[in-house]
Amino acid sequence: MNTSFISTQQIKDLINEQKFTSTQEIMNCMKNMFADILEQTLQAEMDQHLGYEHAERRNDDAKKNYRNGSVKRTMKTQLGEVEVNVPRDRNGEFEPKIISKYQRNADGIEERILSLYAAGMSTRDIKEQIKGLYDVEISEGLVSKISERILPEVKQWQDRPLEACYPFVFMDAIHYKIREDHQVVTKAAYVILGINEDGIKEVLGLWVGASESAKYWMGVLNELKSRGVQNVSLFCVDGLTGFKEAITAVYPKARIQRCIIHQIRSSTRFVSYKHIKEFMKDLKQVYQANTEEQAMSQLAAFSEKWEKQYPTAVHSWEENWDILSTYFDYPVEIRKIIYTTNAIEGLNRQFRKVTKTKNVFPNDDSLRKMLYLAIQNLSSRWTQRCRNWDLIINQLRIMDSSE
Repeated sequence: MNTSFISTQQIKDLINEQKFTSTQEIMNCMKNMFADILEQTLQAEMDQHLGYEHAERRNDDAKKNYRNGSVKRTMKTQLGEVEVNVPRDRNGEFEPKIISKYQRNADGIEERILSLYAAGMSTRDIKEQIKGLYDVEISEGLVSKISERILPEVKQWQDRPLEACYPFVFMDAIHYKIREDHQVVTKAAYVILGINEDGIKEVLGLWVGASESAKYWMGVLNELKSRGVQNVSLFCVDGLTGFKEAITAVYPKARIQRCIIHQIRSSTRFVSYKHIKEFMKDLKQVYQANTEEQAMSQLAAFSEKWEKQYPTAVHSWEENWDILSTYFDYPVEIRKIIYTTNAIEGLNRQFRKVTKTKNVFPNDDSLRKMLYLAIQNLSSRWTQRCRNWDLIINQLRIMDSSE
């Protein structure tokens, strides 16, 4: 955009002519200039629409359409409210391009509302922000209606085709309070994040549901398959119910790694404070071992020492060892990616940041909208490949081909 279309001399002439005495007078002048320029642009669009200029004589054989006055429209802008004369044609066919037929907002207020909503602000706070920024009164209901306009966009994003292969897929959930049938219930927002063959992170989908079962997750994974995902080398999951069974049913060739960090948190939850330091020292010998053989030897020693005092903590490692030890089969570069769900934790932190002001969501769509906007904000910054990706993908292809 050329910002120097008004010369310095023209600005000086304007100042001398108007003799401004306050910033408000300058703003009023700018509002009038904005209205004049917008009206001239609309008249130029009408000339193009009719095929002749305003003062030009019209061929009688031309299409029987002509100017039919104008209608006043109040536009909300960053300069405040501005009255604009929008031209009309006899046949009612003229559709302005610079502003839509029913548009009342020329300054991106709707975009600002959505950006504030995406940042986690309440409808009340957004109302106050818009009042302070634009001196425009809006209702909380209007804020909600504007945010609802993205729901078709959310559905389109959720239904979009996906790539055929994702080397790594991370699955996790965060729980929220949602109002349903006149009561508050707890529901989970399930998120699936993939690393594609180019080494770039991508959120594959977002689901809001009350169930944590193999049947539910099987439906989610079948949805991924119907959208094009045919192969996944490895799923990284936390300890939620139904993950393992669903993955095995839908992607039988995929391997599963349970998040070590989640496992540590779960198994140390009831360990006494006076024992936790020693307990963790022994546990590190297990999950930081160089090979699975060494890890199993350390697990046996760990079990012998702590089983009597903390049987539940010890048994959780033994019972889930088949999906806790998967990462030992991979080179160090791949282990760093898969032994934890850190790849999705950054997304979860963003979710918590934007939802912290919401104790209870009025419905599923309200939560879905906010999380979708958070995903868009964060994923726009995912442009870098995973570190050492060329080495990782080549190692993974060799391992997959040998199975």
